[in-house]
Amino acid sequence: MTKEDSHPYLILFALWLLVFSASSQIMIISPMLPQIGRELNVPEAMQGTLVSVYALMVGTFALVIGPISDKIGRRRVLLIGAGLMTLALAMHGIASSYLSLLLVRTFAGVAGGVLSGSAVSYVGDYFPYEQRGWASGWIMSSTALGQIAGVPLGTLLAAKYGFRTPFLGFGVTMALTFLLIWQFVPQPDVQRAKGKLSLGSALKSYAVLLRRSDVVVASVAFCLMYLGLALYVVFLPTWLARTKGATAGQIATLFLVGGIANALTGPLAGRLSDRVGRKSLIIASCLGLAAVMLSTTFVIRKFWMAYPLFFFTMILVAARISPFQALLSALVKDDHRGTLLSLTVALGQVGFALGGALAGPAYSRFGYASNSITGAAFVLLMALLVWRFLPEPKPELIVSSPENEKNPVSAVAAGSHL
Repeated sequence: MTKEDSHPYLILFALWLLVFSASSQIMIISPMLPQIGRELNVPEAMQGTLVSVYALMVGTFALVIGPISDKIGRRRVLLIGAGLMTLALAMHGIASSYLSLLLVRTFAGVAGGVLSGSAVSYVGDYFPYEQRGWASGWIMSSTALGQIAGVPLGTLLAAKYGFRTPFLGFGVTMALTFLLIWQFVPQPDVQRAKGKLSLGSALKSYAVLLRRSDVVVASVAFCLMYLGLALYVVFLPTWLARTKGATAGQIATLFLVGGIANALTGPLAGRLSDRVGRKSLIIASCLGLAAVMLSTTFVIRKFWMAYPLFFFTMILVAARISPFQALLSALVKDDHRGTLLSLTVALGQVGFALGGALAGPAYSRFGYASNSITGAAFVLLMALLVWRFLPEPKPELIVSSPENEKNPVSAVAAGSHL
């Protein structure tokens, strides 16, 4: 597979579908937790472990795959990850107990770890820095479609046919992703890591990165971003169902509303960050998100009030993801990009796992207000770290790879709409 056999927009679509499938099968867990609890007799305080075990495995295997992707190339890693995720999603069809579902989610986490950071790493290899926000914005907008269509439809199908149905559906879209990558996604012409691949060399790569203060700050900030989000969102549907009488259909439409906000914001945030800088957009969205989190239990007196608040929440969530990923892609050279992004994704998943694990006991013991307050506190801490310690990359100092320099999308990227 060579660059001439494909087109940048076909590549973007393949990566878009990859992120859609992978993110949707994660997002669908939260609104289905009450149903999974009923069908498999899972206590409320234990339901968060289905989120945590996935995130922990993603974090673990992200660390493993980072140096490997720098050595063997992004295309191979994308194919391996898509194949494993297809199999893992298909196995949800045979989960008949809490333990079996926990094991299947563990395997899905392994596949997610292989895929972690792969799309963003590929964007960093294929697109020049001044277009990475644009490309990342389009790819990450797939999470919006997941919220608009995938999660609501999956929630409704689960209510009618059982919680396994959505996972099987996303398995089909992941299988299609595998075929698209095989056919249309080439290996970018970038420098790969040299030397023998071993545990020692992998640990050395991470050790070298962690000597840099900007990498440490970026990794911790990424962890805090997902820690705060997990604390806030994992038990939001449960709280709405229990205290506001929300039905499965209403939860589905809530995620649809959030997905629309994500779809509108993601690409615009990416392109805006290409022009005004990454840090300012990240910090502003964090401050706004913290304010929304803190106001949640005070504002939502009836269920319908959750719609505008969740819409605004997802605008702010989307406004920081694309700029942050574009910023991360510029901190290191091509041959260490996979290692860095795997490190940050791993710590992000550790944060999400910790948030998911804490969310259940906090909700059961202190109520949802404790989730929203602690989530907001971690978001504010992230904003402080980015503002005080994380530098804004200067485009003129970023060395473009040969692939970046000859990328044909540069002539049309700025004014195009996918």
